[in-house]
Amino acid sequence: MRPQPARFLSVAAATALTAAVLAGCGSSGTTNSTGGTKSPIVFGASLPLTGDFSFDGAAFKRAYELWQSDVNGHGGLLGRQVKLIILNDASSPTTVVSNYQKLISVDHVDLTLGPVTSLLTAPASTLAARYGYAMVNGAGSTDNVFDLPSNKAVHNVFSPSLPVDSYMVPFANWIKSLPASQRPKTAAYPMANDPFADPPVQTAQKILEAAGIRTVYSKIFPAEVSSYKPAADQVAASGAQMVVLGSVDVPTVNAFMQAFQQQHYNPKVFIAASGPDQGISFLGTVGKANATGIMVPNGWYGGYKDPLSSVMVEEYIAKYGGTASDINADVAEGYSVGEVMADAIKATGSTSNAKIIRYLHSGVTLHSVQGPVQFTALGQNPKPASFIFQWQNGSYNQVLPVVAPGSVKIIFPKPKWAS
Repeated sequence: MRPQPARFLSVAAATALTAAVLAGCGSSGTTNSTGGTKSPIVFGASLPLTGDFSFDGAAFKRAYELWQSDVNGHGGLLGRQVKLIILNDASSPTTVVSNYQKLISVDHVDLTLGPVTSLLTAPASTLAARYGYAMVNGAGSTDNVFDLPSNKAVHNVFSPSLPVDSYMVPFANWIKSLPASQRPKTAAYPMANDPFADPPVQTAQKILEAAGIRTVYSKIFPAEVSSYKPAADQVAASGAQMVVLGSVDVPTVNAFMQAFQQQHYNPKVFIAASGPDQGISFLGTVGKANATGIMVPNGWYGGYKDPLSSVMVEEYIAKYGGTASDINADVAEGYSVGEVMADAIKATGSTSNAKIIRYLHSGVTLHSVQGPVQFTALGQNPKPASFIFQWQNGSYNQVLPVVAPGSVKIIFPKPKWAS
């Protein structure tokens, strides 16, 4: 797909048309040249607007509505306006199934947009497969979703977002590229038992072991324990020159850092799957000095240097306020779902789920706000943007890939702990 800036509203137009577009969401359709009315294309989605995943659900709702506003502002799809029906699943795997059942069987939506998290996407996509519906989702990119028997039979699952297990690949490739004299010789891979934290660490471990870096510690510990210190002490005792931590939050990373300081253990490289990406929450917990040198992977972010992404960011700010740094990756993930659906509808000239599924499996390369999109046989997209960030003296900087616009020089080796 060629980048098409015209598909987006300008900032001024987005502001001016907001009220009209939202009012049009509930309209019956688009008036054609003969005075008749074309029925809208109806998309159905179930999102966790309450419950454990409500933060993500709210971001996806904004993303879907922003995409709807952009599309309708440019005449809709196939000359028809887009209508959204969004139901609240309250973060429940049971409710998400009943919601999509209603959307398909009662509301008779033309197409479905995915929910949030793999926990909800797996049962939702299985239900969608039963009716032959494509399930394009932005936040259900763990292997268990793509490996579902229903997907292997119907091939209805697609995600334009980066697969979870690929998040640390730029980091592993950078380590491989270092001169042998600088490259860490040993590595430790402590991992919380979590479907999002472990896959990227395990992928990095395979790459680094193949590069000759010896594993001296690799264990999975419970995600919720009374103390992370025993595992952290074992890592310190291993003397690994590099630590790749499968963490789930700030407290996990902080506990390991504190244990390392107590043991006077200072690895040359320290990257964590999650936690250091939490901004002031992380910096305020571990301190500016000790944060310096800590790395973390991430996919899309507000400063991503991509034309489509930049326009979406401007329009998001015009519609919802805030700054680019306030926009989390959920927004790009949700918006990308709409982009993929729109491209498939335009290319096939149809809202037929069967035609859309065939088109998305044709090998075509599209482009979303997250970067290139090309689906594998199971609907994964290995091509989106993927970055590594590093805390440097209180600043959260993009450092990898080295050649990516916006990347700055990596602090290596990591400075010693401040205390």
